[in-house]
Amino acid sequence: MTDPLLALRPWQAPEVTSWGRLPMNAVDRRSGALSLDGDWRFRLLPTPEATVHGTWSTAHVPGAWTMQDTDDLPQYTNVRMPYAEFPPRSPAANPTGVYERHVDVPADWAGRRIVLHVGAAESVLLVHVDGRPVGISKDSHLAAEFDLTDVVRPGEPSVVRLTVVKWSDATHIEDQDQWWHGGITRSVLLYTTDPLHLADVTVRARRDGDLRVDCLVRDAAGDGALPEGWYVTGDLDGDLLAQDTEFDRLNAEDERVSDFLGEVRIRAVVPGVRTWNAEQPELYGLTVRLHRADGTVADSSYHRIGFRDVDIVGRDLLVNGERVFIRGVNRHDFHPLTGRTVSYDDMRADLVLLKRFGFNAIRTSHYPNDPSLYDLADELGFYVVDEADIESHDHAHEIADDPRYLNAFVDRVSRMVLRDRNHPSVIVWSLGNESDYGANHDAAAGWVRRHDPTRPIQYEGAAKRGWADPDVASDIACPMYAPLEDCLAHALSGQQTKPLIQCEYSHAMGNSNGTLADHWAAIESTPGLQGGFIWEFRDHGILQRVSDGRPVGRAGAGLYGNGVAAPGHRWAYGGDFGETVHDGAFVADGIVFPDRTPKPAMYEHREIAAPVRIRSFRHEGVVLANHQHFRGLDWLTGTWELALADGRTLTGPAALPDLRPGETAAVPLPFAVPADGGEAWLTLRVTTAEDQAWAPAGTEVCAPRIRLRAADAPREPVVSGPAVEVDAEGLLRHPLLTAAPTLTLWRAPTDNDELGGMAARWRAWGLDQMVREVVSVRRDGERVTVESEHGCALGVVRHRQQFTPVEGGVRVEESAELPEEFHDVARIGSVFETVAGLDLLEWFGQGPWESYPDRAAGAPVGHHALPVDDLFTPYLRPQESGGRHGVRRFTLSSPDATGLAVELDEPRQVSVTRYRAEDLTAAAHHDELTPRTGCVVHIDAAHRGLGTASCGPDTFPAYLVTPGVHRWSWTLRMV
Repeated sequence: MTDPLLALRPWQAPEVTSWGRLPMNAVDRRSGALSLDGDWRFRLLPTPEATVHGTWSTAHVPGAWTMQDTDDLPQYTNVRMPYAEFPPRSPAANPTGVYERHVDVPADWAGRRIVLHVGAAESVLLVHVDGRPVGISKDSHLAAEFDLTDVVRPGEPSVVRLTVVKWSDATHIEDQDQWWHGGITRSVLLYTTDPLHLADVTVRARRDGDLRVDCLVRDAAGDGALPEGWYVTGDLDGDLLAQDTEFDRLNAEDERVSDFLGEVRIRAVVPGVRTWNAEQPELYGLTVRLHRADGTVADSSYHRIGFRDVDIVGRDLLVNGERVFIRGVNRHDFHPLTGRTVSYDDMRADLVLLKRFGFNAIRTSHYPNDPSLYDLADELGFYVVDEADIESHDHAHEIADDPRYLNAFVDRVSRMVLRDRNHPSVIVWSLGNESDYGANHDAAAGWVRRHDPTRPIQYEGAAKRGWADPDVASDIACPMYAPLEDCLAHALSGQQTKPLIQCEYSHAMGNSNGTLADHWAAIESTPGLQGGFIWEFRDHGILQRVSDGRPVGRAGAGLYGNGVAAPGHRWAYGGDFGETVHDGAFVADGIVFPDRTPKPAMYEHREIAAPVRIRSFRHEGVVLANHQHFRGLDWLTGTWELALADGRTLTGPAALPDLRPGETAAVPLPFAVPADGGEAWLTLRVTTAEDQAWAPAGTEVCAPRIRLRAADAPREPVVSGPAVEVDAEGLLRHPLLTAAPTLTLWRAPTDNDELGGMAARWRAWGLDQMVREVVSVRRDGERVTVESEHGCALGVVRHRQQFTPVEGGVRVEESAELPEEFHDVARIGSVFETVAGLDLLEWFGQGPWESYPDRAAGAPVGHHALPVDDLFTPYLRPQESGGRHGVRRFTLSSPDATGLAVELDEPRQVSVTRYRAEDLTAAAHHDELTPRTGCVVHIDAAHRGLGTASCGPDTFPAYLVTPGVHRWSWTLRMV
């Protein structure tokens, strides 16, 4: 007999979004439910129509089968679809997973309503119980529920079969920038209610204490007519709330009373209400109870609610009447061992980390995230842009106005709103991502505006019609990667009508996020600019065994850490699973590594978002400012740290003033600044004074700094000691160097360099293959001057080195002339290599983490020390990394404290790693790298900024290495 669900072929019917699926609601039934998570019998079929036969294997639920040792492996694409068929068609080869298990329905569930909840299935779900068709659902990132009351028999086992079809018409609107998977990726459970039950609960809690709770009541018994005498009550943190009789009376007068659907309201005004915001996420416990006529409780629902308002006034987005900066990040549900499946602990760890680094907002790119994420955002304090599961990137223009997809657009947006509307953290609804703009968006927006007028709507695609256009379905101008000069021009034009908050503005692929501080300096000083969201939170590297090229899966937990995959493993990206259609490492574009290790750019953001800032230095004290929106400084404490160029560091306690948001105050230092010691930098290390929900007491929150005294003028070198050894090729000979200092203009291309086109240009110029030719070697007493030319396809760079013996070492003075045709190179400076055994770097400059000219705000100036092996940053695709900006001097030493010391003429970009630039350039993964025993040292006169050109604007002109004569000098001594 033909299966009616298969006969419908729902995987190629965009008009069919569901069949037999219950309406979405905001009633949480997770507590007390029967979990069906665990191992299920499993068969992976080649097509949906294939017959299930042969031996069953097992698959873990929740989990993607692509991560569980099947032959259907993960595949990564960005824009393009993984197959050639046009919408709404799917390919003939269509992996289909059949999950089956016995379920023992408790005998005491007899007479009750029984519901199956499937948290998420990618992409079409077909449900059968005991061979009977139950329902269909689409949308890979929202739950589907089915009423099994008339299907299962309490006290007897039933067989539940869940069939998941991987490719479908829905896949064309789930074309997000992420791995393609298949499977059941969120929890499955069975729950029960009384036939008389709360079908839905809607909470609206305003900042003035006004509380409105709207309840829908249904009865599944008999003909579904509601019994006489039922009523609803509630309590808010123990204070009793009653049904709003005035609402009941008005409903009766308007003839809005239904025999099968009860609409009731609880209304109250809470005196002295504590409002919710991201800085102080105050929550109340609301319990709603449905009573029978005799007063017994038929059903109840618990909600943690927050009192807050969201408004747009003019061009400002307001939370509780305050214009707030949106310091956001885009976040996928992702884990390197399980793919799309994330646990509660994983999500909490994600948000705790973000909170510690100054983020206050999340965009759920590009679909509704796991429900627990919103509970955590409510609790920890995040503003959430909740985004519908709509992205038709490869076929955006065709689908936006396609009436066959109209129902899907409205269905996905409305179900998201119905699920998440009670979360105070959700402040904006998003209609999806990169799907052009058409009638289907307008239809979805119309539904949202009618159902939830308390929140604004945004949609990036509408921004293409103009940031100020009042007739599009977006209340916020939310472009992606708009050049800063365009944003400033719009804000200053007098034509701006909406808040400008970029949905993506800084792309974190590899060594990136240059100019982040420049962007925020403009945002904080320009009315009309209000922030944005970094793309994205996490590198989507999947832990892969090198031996067989397969995902490690759940069994590999704990095999990775510190950003580096364990020996025998690597972080896989597009193309690493044998797929021919893929987009490479573009999936590795997070601000943390796959194992959640922060990248250096996280520290940059932490400082940019600092709640406490140092404004200026005045009369042995400084002016501090509170840069929060709602909170004082009483939850923070601080320590002063004064770093002097002569090697001294003074510390002392910092008494933070009692400042309201936006206020400033002068505070004295606990010590006098020494009159000697050279350059002096003051850092305020701000930590939590007591435990927070997201950090224990003593966690560093920020470290603002200010220079108190400039460096002394450099002294002319005094000739001292034996003559410098220079060989016939004009190369310095030194007992601690295995390769003499030579000129370099090349760096191992960053992802931004490669995708932004700069690396291709540099290769075409021949900067990676420059040939050195000695022009002259002149000796003037003890001083040696070497003139050389470095030739490439573009032309010749003239380089001059002058070596002067000084006490204990050699002074190297260099100059290089970049002709006009060398209008934009990666760096200009010296590179040399040391003997083995120099394993500790100590330096005075910015640190301790990696920094670059356009990403240096997060690295305070001080005295730092790290093992050389810890200086390198393991970006998923090896590239230029490990640099430290603003270095004044450094030493490289062995365990017995001997080694070499370098003093620089002025703060320079320096890197010390185990790899040459050509080592990094040649490798696709870190398992292909072999560290050198010595150190490769770069001292740059100038180093190009990083920018974000892999997807977004390049660095600014101020951070380019441009033509002209560049001069730098340094002194090398043995210690």
